Amino acid sequence: MLDYIKISNFALIESAELEFDPGFNVVTGESGAGKSILMGAVELLLGGRVDRGVIRSGAERCEVAGCFSVPETLREPVGRLLEEAGIDFERELQLRRVISVGSVRNFLNDTPVSGRLLGLVGAQLIDLHGANEQLSLLSPARQLELLDRYAGAGALRAACEEAAAKIAALREEREAFEAELPDEAEASRLELQVEDIEKVNPQPGEDAELSAKYKLASNARQVAECAGALTAALTDGENALADQLGAVYRKLLELARIDETLTGTLLEECDAIQQELTALSEGISALADRVEVDAEALQSMEARMSELFTIKRRYGPSLEQVLEVRSRAEEQLKMYRETAARRAEFLRRETELRDELRGAAQRLSAFRHSRAEEFAGEVRGKLAAVGFPKSELSVAFSETEPAANGMDRIEMLFSANPGEEPRPLRRIASSGELSRLMLVLKTVLADADSIPVVIFDEIDSNIGGETANRVGETLRELGSRRQILCISHQPQVAARGARHFCVVKRVVGERTCSECVVLRRAEREREIARMLGGGASALIHARDVLREVAGA
Repeated sequence: MLDYIKISNFALIESAELEFDPGFNVVTGESGAGKSILMGAVELLLGGRVDRGVIRSGAERCEVAGCFSVPETLREPVGRLLEEAGIDFERELQLRRVISVGSVRNFLNDTPVSGRLLGLVGAQLIDLHGANEQLSLLSPARQLELLDRYAGAGALRAACEEAAAKIAALREEREAFEAELPDEAEASRLELQVEDIEKVNPQPGEDAELSAKYKLASNARQVAECAGALTAALTDGENALADQLGAVYRKLLELARIDETLTGTLLEECDAIQQELTALSEGISALADRVEVDAEALQSMEARMSELFTIKRRYGPSLEQVLEVRSRAEEQLKMYRETAARRAEFLRRETELRDELRGAAQRLSAFRHSRAEEFAGEVRGKLAAVGFPKSELSVAFSETEPAANGMDRIEMLFSANPGEEPRPLRRIASSGELSRLMLVLKTVLADADSIPVVIFDEIDSNIGGETANRVGETLRELGSRRQILCISHQPQVAARGARHFCVVKRVVGERTCSECVVLRRAEREREIARMLGGGASALIHARDVLREVAGA
């Protein structure tokens, strides 16, 4: 259940902290006092759309936080959602949103999370019935959703959605194929393009490698001259380093003959230098052999470089781009040549997926049919409690083309009075009748699913008198199984709340603010008297109503 909610700087609410009863909580107040603002804060907490205009004028940010005691039946599914985000969770769960001009931050148990995860968790905890949502009952698609929710058809419906998503993805793939498919003229152009590039048959990195070889080959004479000069200086020329080092060796040998201790290892070191000098000279001499290129080979290189330059100018500027052009052209030509086969493959795959979708839709339809009468029966059983003692309600099916929501279209057929033929809701139901019917449906669904908190924003609109008494009793009875939060304008409904909150608008220091307070007995009598019209007689009536409700 929702233990408390804390709001700061949200629209007209400067600061509010409300602790809720586990049963039926009712919120009342003058029109325009800020009751809907309170509901907007709850919706925001559940991951609703952020409008930065809700930040109270003069404040830098607004914040909404709430604490839930998660029932045991929901701890596993909620725990799975939180485990993926690495959030510790046992029983209590704190949700928080902080909205500033430049950012929106979401938290679960003080861990930053995405708004999407906040919404997924919130959907497990609260069923929020917004103002005028009963009008959605006029939509057959909405009626189908309610039947599926009651029947527990989520897995079967998910199978239809998955198959429909595969078909949609296949269509996108086929459309992309058709969009890229060349026509006959384009195919001819691509063939010429591939033929032109294949005549040259460039290899990856060939231009850079050939350019380096050509640079070396075209400078072969300079390399040979440098190599000759170096070998002459080292070993082959007059007064070469090798000759000078030989003279050094001979002088060291003379010293050794006088006394071997004078030279030590110097002779060995000098000999090693001579060997290294000879090896260096031989290595330099080999350079000339490596770069020796005849005129014919040089001319061949130049011709190949010209071919590569031409092909790069046409399809480059880089050789890698030329190769990419050829690869893309070959792929498109392959598509063109395999068009018939690819289209046949698309058709085969689509046929298989349509069969898969039809099979899933048939299983879903059979399940819906098996539960529809039970659903209608439960609704009929509760309609008397909200002022329809002899009403009728049934579910009529018609078949549609299989889609993500199956192959059924349903209409709830309703008759409020005996002797009248049941007809579609969209043709006969008034706003007051829709409000009561929505309340009954929410009551039936509350028994069918595990959502612990149900919030109603003016579910009792357009009703009054004895009907309002019946609606109040229904809400109180529902509050024995679920936590209920209800914004109401009906004194008969407000009197049945286990905890009564009142939203009032005040002007303090030329600033308007809304406050939400818990009403004690005397305050509650005055608020219900106001709802009854005000005055001394209304106060007496309010006390009688509260006394009667308490004794019921």
